[in-house]
Amino acid sequence: MQKNKDWCVYIVECFDKTLYTGITTDPERRIVEHNDSNKGAKYTRNRRPVNLVYLEKNHDKSTASKRESFIKKLSRVDKLKLIGTEYLK
Repeated sequence: MQKNKDWCVYIVECFDKTLYTGITTDPERRIVEHNDSNKGAKYTRNRRPVNLVYLEKNHDKSTASKRESFIKKLSRVDKLKLIGTEYLK
């Protein structure tokens, strides 16, 4: 029986100060992919480098996907509040 993986929701700040939200089981690997390979999201490929600014652990893929969807619908201001940053210039 395969052990369930822990899923995380993350937000990265791109070089142009935009925010990208995603999910992964391995945040360190995913940030490397965003910065150094074609496996990163198409959105971040022209906005490198990216920096991890928020990480939230969840219990399963479904929960992480629902949380990612919720966060993606937030305004930039609300995302910054979630991150705990007043603003990113």
